[in-house]
Amino acid sequence: MEVHNIFLFIGGLGGPEVFLIILAILLLFGAKKIPELAKGLGRGIREFKDASKDIKNEVETAAAPKERQQPDHTSRPH
Repeated sequence: MEVHNIFLFIGGLGGPEVFLIILAILLLFGAKKIPELAKGLGRGIREFKDASKDIKNEVETAAAPKERQQPDHTSRPH
């Protein structure tokens, strides 16, 4: 229940609140540091997407041979 309340808080941000948050970030990190932080965040997101795509491909390729190995009982003569 507590997590749900946090998401309600985040969803209730308006224009002035977002402006204050951006202003606070500018004051804390400075204008020169923000592009570096964004670049690092972008690299991290890209690496995460690549890793998740690789894992998905590995699971699909591992499952594909098992599907081919299952015998087809309908084509056997009696």
